[in-house]
Amino acid sequence: MAPIRRLVLDVLKPHSPSTVEFAREVSSASDVAGVNATLLETDREVQNIRLVVEGDAIDADEVERRIENLGGTVHSIDEVVAGEEMVEPRDQPQDWLPP
Repeated sequence: MAPIRRLVLDVLKPHSPSTVEFAREVSSASDVAGVNATLLETDREVQNIRLVVEGDAIDADEVERRIENLGGTVHSIDEVVAGEEMVEPRDQPQDWLPP
């Protein structure tokens, strides 16, 4: 099976633990090389963050378990990069809109 190299997740989390602690805990999952956590929205009880998880062979189930153990919920998986090479997104002609 092809290894997962990047996951982009939309996550809903409580205010505690902090985004820093959240990213650190997710980054300690097996074969995760790094995590980028971006705050998208906050309200009185929860925060919505985007997690970009990168590594050589990410265990998506372990990442999701860690998120849930921290009180978070994965709303959506917005991007997955799998295979032997990282493939970066590219604009396609059909995506271009005239000014």
